Amino acid sequence: MAEVQIFGTKKSKGARAAERFFKERRVKVHYVDLAQRPMSKGELTRFVQKFGLNALLDMDGKAYRDAGLEYLRVSDESLLGKMLDSPDLLRLPLVRSGKVLAVGEDAAAKAAWAEMVP
Repeated sequence: MAEVQIFGTKKSKGARAAERFFKERRVKVHYVDLAQRPMSKGELTRFVQKFGLNALLDMDGKAYRDAGLEYLRVSDESLLGKMLDSPDLLRLPLVRSGKVLAVGEDAAAKAAWAEMVP
């Protein structure tokens, strides 16, 4: 039986959509609320290696503007640390099933979700 892991927050519309998508298809969902349990550096690094740091960063979000990141020049390591500390900086949801990863809820992410369903 297929199983997916969804990283998100309860207020994330995209994370709720991903959870609903998989539950409708009877795929077992392991939901990780990033407000309760932060993501480990290794988990986040897996997504960064596949998509790149900028693809994971929600540049349109309020947290990005509030952190002043549109004006600051920060190293990749520093930015990764900020993303670990503040999940609001991430483009959610982050979805993983085995080696298949997806970020966000755009068409490419939904195609990856469909690939995760047996």
